[in-house]
Amino acid sequence: MIRNLAAAALVLLASPAFAQSAPPQDGPITCASPVAPDDTERSLKQRYGKEAVMQNLPGAEGETYKGLVLFPKAADRRLEIAFTDDKARRASGLTLRDTARTSRWSVAGITIGSSLAEVQKANGKPFLVNGFEWDYGGYVTNWKGGALSRPLQGGCTITVRFDKKAAAPKSLLGDGVKAASDNAALVKFAPVVTEIGVNFPDK
Repeated sequence: MIRNLAAAALVLLASPAFAQSAPPQDGPITCASPVAPDDTERSLKQRYGKEAVMQNLPGAEGETYKGLVLFPKAADRRLEIAFTDDKARRASGLTLRDTARTSRWSVAGITIGSSLAEVQKANGKPFLVNGFEWDYGGYVTNWKGGALSRPLQGGCTITVRFDKKAAAPKSLLGDGVKAASDNAALVKFAPVVTEIGVNFPDK
């Protein structure tokens, strides 16, 4: 009897259903996966083990903050997670950065390296982008009522940043500049997505 139970347990461990319970390592990001709003540093470390490491991460205007990195040694799978400042210390959102040319993750049909045209297609219409080469350079400021302006299922919102490893033309530089995604100068400059943020709704 005991041998039969042990054998059944081994079969269960090897079954596809059990394998599917492992946390995702790539694919579409939603409001619930691979990180959920109720997750904490502790729950993520329990789920991801050694693939979850606390690090100093880049914040706004040159500041840094303490966050959790999933898959820190795999540049194309890396995810950065921020937490609330309250006692609960729940996950407040996650960020994809261009640590590799491409990412194994995607958000609402876009990913690291997506072009202006690809993001415009996902949005369903042109959108506005900040001027480049300042603290908030290259961020999308207005989706103009397109699909990407609407929260994901679960209430998450997204932020997207464009950049390019080349100097932008003067007409696209600095604070106060806003360019439409179908603007001729911006299209010619051809920046790509270098950062995607998924922001959890406040509780």
